[in-house]
Amino acid sequence: MARANDEVSALFQEYADLISITGGDAFRARVYEKAARAIGGHHADVSQLDVKGLQEIPGVGKSIAEKVIEYLGSGRVSAVEELRARIPAGVRRLTTIPSLGPRKALMLYEELGISSIDELADAIHEERLRDLKGFGPRTEEKLLHGIDLLRASGRRVLVDVATDLAEEVVAALSEVSGVQRCEYAGSLRRGRETIGDIDVLVTARRAGPVMRAFTELPYVSEVIAHGEKKTSVRTDRGLAVDLRVVPPDSWGAALLYFTGSKAHNIRVREIAVHQKLKLSEYGLFDAESGKKIVSRTEEDVYARLGLPWIPPTLREDRGEIEAGLRDELPDLVTEADVRGDLHTHTDLTDGLASLEDMVAAAAERGYAYYAITDHGPDLYMQRMTDERMLAQRERVHKLKAKRMRLLHGVELNIAPDGGVDWPEEFLDGFDLCVASVHSHFDQGRAALTRRLVRACENPYVNIIGHPTTRLIGKRPPIDADLDEVFAACARTGTALEINAHPDRLDLGDEHILRAKRHGVRFAIDSDAHAVPHLANLRHGVATAQRGWLTKDDVINTWTLTRLRRFLRKGRS
Repeated sequence: MARANDEVSALFQEYADLISITGGDAFRARVYEKAARAIGGHHADVSQLDVKGLQEIPGVGKSIAEKVIEYLGSGRVSAVEELRARIPAGVRRLTTIPSLGPRKALMLYEELGISSIDELADAIHEERLRDLKGFGPRTEEKLLHGIDLLRASGRRVLVDVATDLAEEVVAALSEVSGVQRCEYAGSLRRGRETIGDIDVLVTARRAGPVMRAFTELPYVSEVIAHGEKKTSVRTDRGLAVDLRVVPPDSWGAALLYFTGSKAHNIRVREIAVHQKLKLSEYGLFDAESGKKIVSRTEEDVYARLGLPWIPPTLREDRGEIEAGLRDELPDLVTEADVRGDLHTHTDLTDGLASLEDMVAAAAERGYAYYAITDHGPDLYMQRMTDERMLAQRERVHKLKAKRMRLLHGVELNIAPDGGVDWPEEFLDGFDLCVASVHSHFDQGRAALTRRLVRACENPYVNIIGHPTTRLIGKRPPIDADLDEVFAACARTGTALEINAHPDRLDLGDEHILRAKRHGVRFAIDSDAHAVPHLANLRHGVATAQRGWLTKDDVINTWTLTRLRRFLRKGRS
């Protein structure tokens, strides 16, 4: 089942959007936005809390707590239903278009009757928006680009949503009598950043009980197809799931086949053909006699073809076959290799948990070191000052974490000219500095490139955070000459972040591959703003694996001594 916190968070975010769309009080909308973030990031299950317990969540007052109780009891909130009734669903859908805010969405509906994305695209092409205040050619261009992003994402979901659902399905089916093995496959097993549907494989002697249990899972909303070998369902998470039951002695071949990618499978089958063999989801067979040779494990199949086992995250036909034949596959970084998290936030700025709670959660993960990196003052909405940052530093130094070294850092804002928030004498007091672009995304290519290169050249900037600034399906990456930026990072000893938050995963795998060729080092960070976000690190690791990274490439797998040398960045 979906986590109650996530359901309530989504409802309150929708309520905040509805308040904005209907011209309601902007402060009230922000209150519900903040409550949505706080509830979504809260560690305890809100369905187990009463009104008093709910009010202990930051940003949740009595009125909001009562709405949570109302939703948990009835599945609806009357105040939300009232606003929903006033606005067509299509108008709410318009607000999902990057660069189109609630007020402009309402204006489009009231002035032109536009209540769908297709109607908006038609109106732009017919130049019907140009008479509206605030809608010029540049706005039209941004809206069309936003529509393209939205359409490209289609029905795909972020990797964390797919992972949570897949793990629930696997856990449930693994308990069914007669099930011997159960695992998800497909693009999710390969660590792709967005997922269209989920493939689950089961080995069992009898398929009937497994298929029946699958269709009866509580989050299944529709059975699309029901068969002896394959059953497909839709779920209340917006994802379809395909279940295939295979004989135990076909497990390895089936797992390889349904993991993909298609391009990788074609290359593997070509190797089989050259050896007078035939590979399918049922096994590896002698092409002439039809006799099955191997199929029980993936390792068996690869080995018979003269290949080592290839990690799923590499299976994209990007050289992994050739590397395997040469016995040169990388020893990929794993989550167990990560010794610490170097980019996290607390409630001093835009985080949801206290310093103490974040540190305790990091210690439970077994880290050797952990960095607090709240925002600098140039993001004015965070209300940071020199005094507040120095006071936090004092708290960090006094806080004791068992077997874990605490680092006091900061996430600096890279200004349009490449400068950062504080002068060098103030920056010298931090253990590390992450620097990120948070505004002026539409600067020209040359200006954005200079901006990032200058940040790299700052002797106190250790890591460039979420380097392309993208939000998957919501905001495109900035237009900079990344190869020039990668070269600057390698030259100056500045690491590039692999931001593990599922809506960023920035850098993406293809950029990681390019940056590695320049000799860049990387940091896999959670950018956690709440305790549950620390677990997102797994998605960053998968992305790093897709970029062929080893633990030596990743600075937060290093010992603290080696890491500190890197963070000095050549300073005396």
